[in-house]
Amino acid sequence: MTLNIRRIVTGHDEDGNAIISSDYVMDNIHNLRSGNPQTLLWQTEDTPANVDGDEDPAYQTLEIEPPERGSIFRILELQPKKDPYMHRTDTIDYAICMSGECVMILDNELEVEMKAGDVMVQRATCHGWANRSDKPCQIAFILIGGKEPANHHHAL
Repeated sequence: MTLNIRRIVTGHDEDGNAIISSDYVMDNIHNLRSGNPQTLLWQTEDTPANVDGDEDPAYQTLEIEPPERGSIFRILELQPKKDPYMHRTDTIDYAICMSGECVMILDNELEVEMKAGDVMVQRATCHGWANRSDKPCQIAFILIGGKEPANHHHAL
């Protein structure tokens, strides 16, 4: 499996009518620090987000997390048998397992399995993703900028 993600973006014509602004398979495939390939589908700098314009924010270079008031939408493909990359972001993450299976490992060695169709809401916890199967696992992530929790531990 490779990242073959079709992205459709809507917009408006000069008369204000709804249109399809773009519709194609994403070609901006890059490896994250974990070594797993991902494609950035969209990102915003602020909330409320700007909904106009022709600029495609999917082709900007970003770190793992969005600005404090922004968001990121990406799809990650976890490669089989790869060591987890432990990290923490000050974000609310919506994770949707699209295909395959994986394990999210927390810094206290707790683990939770995810399979296709499972969803997770993650709130600024230290974690890593492991794919212990022999097939890739695709997960969609929507990261919303947040504030650092008062009682977190920096285990990194």
